[in-house]
Amino acid sequence: MENGALVISLDFELLWGVFDKVNWKEKKQYFLNTRKIIPELLLLFEKYEIKCTWATVGMLFNEAWDEWNENIPDILPEYENSLLSAYKYGKSIQMKETEKLCFAPDIIKRIKKTPGQEIGTHTYSHYYCLEAGQTIESYRADLKKSRELAEKFDIKLKSLVFPRNQYNSEYLKVCKEIGLQGVRTNPDVWYWNNTLEDSLQQKIFRTGDAYIGFNNKSYQDINELSLGVTGQKASRLLRPNSGKHFIDNIRIMRIQSEISTAAKNKEIYHLWWHPHNFGWNPEKNLQELELLLQHFDSCRKKFGFESRNMAGINEITPISKVHE
Repeated sequence: MENGALVISLDFELLWGVFDKVNWKEKKQYFLNTRKIIPELLLLFEKYEIKCTWATVGMLFNEAWDEWNENIPDILPEYENSLLSAYKYGKSIQMKETEKLCFAPDIIKRIKKTPGQEIGTHTYSHYYCLEAGQTIESYRADLKKSRELAEKFDIKLKSLVFPRNQYNSEYLKVCKEIGLQGVRTNPDVWYWNNTLEDSLQQKIFRTGDAYIGFNNKSYQDINELSLGVTGQKASRLLRPNSGKHFIDNIRIMRIQSEISTAAKNKEIYHLWWHPHNFGWNPEKNLQELELLLQHFDSCRKKFGFESRNMAGINEITPISKVHE
């Protein structure tokens, strides 16, 4: 591509992304903070003219539990680990108090109104594409439900992020059927392989890579993984503020350096995180993000570096024919 670009994608989930790992009562304020942060994120994106893909769990489109119950697909994933089922979990927490943790149509509408923002999909139910018990039929039903609700908001889904980075190439043909054009894939390094069976060593190396390592996270081409569906590699997870000033500075400086490298080499740098990662220490996290956006802006002025969302990068980037 001519100038290189910063791509940002956000995994917008609220409680649906972590319900099997947390007690919602203990995380209530965390997710309420997340709801407050998103308008501030959008203001920052407007200020710095940042385009972004919001990979949104489809269940968030519902207004309340009554609508959620009406929108349960006909075919559900029968995970061997039943704790992973968003449907079984949802049926167990249906009360007014949980609705703001599980539904966000008002926020989706605000994102849609903000210039440069793409609403993509994170599947309907935060679907786990590699877990035992999932099938292509239940995956198809899941994505169709996501598309159905998005269309009610006059949104055409073009991009997908696989929940928990469980990339499954067998499901790309369903993505094509649904009308999706691109998916986010994992970085080409061993410690991002097989996220289903994350080893302790993989987690240690991923954490360490946030602070030290080679400056090799940007790239020039995207691959056509299956007919009409491209893969866009993630470059870096923006980890939240730790409260440890020294190491947080190192983490931010590392990303700034990687953005500079991408800008100079006219490459793509794909940064991602979850909005709820900013749920604790929201002010610090927003300050760190603004530092990164200011650095991007300087690279835009100096090198012509661009801001693109996932759909936008598909339109301008050379595509290599690498079918899986």
